[in-house]
Amino acid sequence: MKLFHYDDLEENQSKAYEIDDLTVFAVKRDGRIFLYENLCPHLGINLEFQQDVFLDLDNHFIQCANHGALFEVESGECISGPCNGQFLTAYPFTIKDQFICVDK
Repeated sequence: MKLFHYDDLEENQSKAYEIDDLTVFAVKRDGRIFLYENLCPHLGINLEFQQDVFLDLDNHFIQCANHGALFEVESGECISGPCNGQFLTAYPFTIKDQFICVDK
């Protein structure tokens, strides 16, 4: 299933996507795409309050809007907050003809 075209996501931008009953979000950093399930490991709820806003004010870390936990974009590891040391769940994908594709 094609999720989005590589060029549809700007550098240091995040965006949510629906896959059946699952919400995932993508972040583009240094030309690489990172795709995670939209689920806080601490509270088990969505990370964002505003649509497609998953990054902190400096666009450096993924931030949980509920309690401010910060996660590394490249690994999904929580480096600050109540879930320190836990990880976001990476969602597997492939890139085919510039499209980010996932298996359903």
